[in-house]
Amino acid sequence: MKRYLLLLRNEPLLRRLSLIQLIAYFGAWFSNVAIYTLLIEMGADAATIALVAALHFLPGVFQAPLSGVIIDRIHPKRLMLILTLIEIVCTLSLISIDNVGMLWFLYLLVFIRMGASSFHFTVEMSLLPRILEGKSLQIANEIHSIIWSLSYTLGMAMSGLVVYWVGVKAAFLLDASLFVIVLALLSTLKIEVDFLISGLKLSRMMKEAFSYIRTNPIVLHLMMLHAILGFTAFDALVALAAKHYYSQIIAVSLGIGLLNAARALGLIIGPMVLGHWVNNARLGWLFLAEAVALALWAFFIDDFYGSLLASVAVGFVTTTLWSYTYTLLQHHTHSDFYGRIVAYNDMIFLGVGAFASLLIGYLAVMGISLGMITLLLGSIFMVASLYYRWIRRTYNLKEIG
Repeated sequence: MKRYLLLLRNEPLLRRLSLIQLIAYFGAWFSNVAIYTLLIEMGADAATIALVAALHFLPGVFQAPLSGVIIDRIHPKRLMLILTLIEIVCTLSLISIDNVGMLWFLYLLVFIRMGASSFHFTVEMSLLPRILEGKSLQIANEIHSIIWSLSYTLGMAMSGLVVYWVGVKAAFLLDASLFVIVLALLSTLKIEVDFLISGLKLSRMMKEAFSYIRTNPIVLHLMMLHAILGFTAFDALVALAAKHYYSQIIAVSLGIGLLNAARALGLIIGPMVLGHWVNNARLGWLFLAEAVALALWAFFIDDFYGSLLASVAVGFVTTTLWSYTYTLLQHHTHSDFYGRIVAYNDMIFLGVGAFASLLIGYLAVMGISLGMITLLLGSIFMVASLYYRWIRRTYNLKEIG
């Protein structure tokens, strides 16, 4: 914790960006429990719930080729202001949905809203390596991943309480007010860093980026390695577990919220313990640890209290895996390509997240138990450990810092 506070104290721009991240990402995920609760109240099936979960990731997949180029052409502050306005409009529009006949509108709003959120995320992640490097960049990524993880899970946890106490529409209204705060903070933000805006045509910039990846295959492999973390997109799994296993002992919204709160605890504690320990040689063991944690959750998933404990174990490893693999990618990318490479990386990551959400829904509809689905997700991280070991043998990975 001391190293995080020290870096934030010495880097005022990072400090302000971190505050904006906290509120913006919290707001991006705060409405999720309200959305899933609304779907369950309207009688939505597993496939519909999984589709909505996937729609949280798909926008980043489709917009990435263009967003990366835009990031390298337009100043980040202007981009973040525009994206925040879009999130405010979409969040307020969710209030109007009250029946199954408006599902199409819900799909559209979730798609646009999360597209703006994903874009915002990419802008900030491409900005970090412009202001920091080495160990400072790794620590900043850890801070960012803690904020993202905390916002992602604790945002839904608190939303569960709000939905339970005051209802779905009030949750949407409160969420929109968070984005108004973000807008106010952004309006006074000063980004005083060297930012060379490219004058090349969009098509030329995209072609240039693909050529860079082709001639630097280590970049592609690090993107694929980081994307495996997309299989920790458990929204559909948590919602289905709350619906099928926990609804007899606790309200669905509270079940979703508390399960995510338990995972948030692990996500926050993990990097504080593992951040000093992890390095290139030890990263493979973390992928194995994630596989074991998921196997533990698979065993306890039909038991609410056991599932809470297992969720902490799953979150404990996830944040460090996410931040360290992201830092490796940034560390092996030339500064001229930060915006595009980060965007393409997020495209693959979010594509895997969308696939994981749809896979969970499909397997559940096919009658596969949620425990078996969770075990399948865990086996993917065993394969990831072997993949990383191959990368280390094949390429010369630079140590961070």
